[in-house]
Amino acid sequence: MPTMNIDLHIHSSFSDGAFTPSELVVLAEKSDVRVIAIADHDSVAGVEEAISAGVAFDIEVIPAVELSVQFQEWQDVHLLGYGIDFRDKTFLHNLDGFRSRREGRNDEILGLVNDSLRVEGRSELSRDSVLAFARDAIGRPHIARALLESGHVDSVEDAFRRYLVPCNVPKSYWPMDEAIAEIHRIGGVAVLAHPTSISKDPEILGPAIAALHLSGLDGIEVYNNMGWPLEIEFLRRTALHRGLLLTAGSDFHGIEEGLEIGKGREGIRFDSALLAPLYERLRKIRG
Repeated sequence: MPTMNIDLHIHSSFSDGAFTPSELVVLAEKSDVRVIAIADHDSVAGVEEAISAGVAFDIEVIPAVELSVQFQEWQDVHLLGYGIDFRDKTFLHNLDGFRSRREGRNDEILGLVNDSLRVEGRSELSRDSVLAFARDAIGRPHIARALLESGHVDSVEDAFRRYLVPCNVPKSYWPMDEAIAEIHRIGGVAVLAHPTSISKDPEILGPAIAALHLSGLDGIEVYNNMGWPLEIEFLRRTALHRGLLLTAGSDFHGIEEGLEIGKGREGIRFDSALLAPLYERLRKIRG
C-alpha cells in the first residue's frame, strides 16, 4: 500500500463539529489526506453523506462512530468503532435513545447558559441561533459558537471557560463491555480514543488498558492531539506489547485553534501504514 496521509477521528456537524461531512471531505482533499473516518458522538447520521462525497474526491471514508461509555470509575470515556455496519437497525435504535437523552441534556445546558446570561443582563440565546451551527443535534461547541456570534465571548475557549463548563450537565453512557460487544456485533473494531483522557499516569493508564484488552478492546488511538510525545511513546509501546491496533486521529471539530485535519501534536502526520492491521482485524471480526 503506498504511503498516504490519514485521519481516523473527525467530527461533523451531525454531532458537535463545525463542518458538514461533505465539507470535511473537501478539507481532507485540500490537506492531502486520503483516508478519513467521520466518528461523530453517538451518531452515524453523517457517514452516508461523507462516503458519497468521498467518491467524488477519491477520498476513502471508513464508517465510524464515537460512543460515550462508562468504564470502572471513569465516566465519559470515548470508544471509537471502525468499519461498522452503520445501517444496522438495532444499533440505530440504540443510538436514537442516546440522541434523545443527549438532546435533553443539551437543552438543559442551553437553559443554564441563558440563566447565567440573564443574571449578567445579557441577551439570551434562542435554540434556533444554536441550531444554525448544527445539523443533527446541538452540542456544546454549537452553543459556544452561538455565544461567540452574539458577542458574549471573545473565543470558543472563552465560551467554555465562562459558561459551558460551569453549566455542564452529566451525560448518559454505555457500559464499556456492552459498547465493545455492540461494535463487534455490527462488524467493527473497538478502539480507545485519546487514552490519556482516562489518566496521564502510566501506573493508572497501563492497568486500565490491560483491563480493557481483556474485555475485548481491539486497539488504542496512539497518535492523537491530547497526548504529548512521551505519553504517545508509552501508548505505542503498550499497544505493541499487548498486540493492540495502533490508530491515529486529530479529533478535529473545526473550532479548535491550530488543530488541522490529518495532523497530531506538534504537526505530525498520520501514516497509512496503520491501515493494513486495521483492515486485517476487520476481516477477522467479520469471519
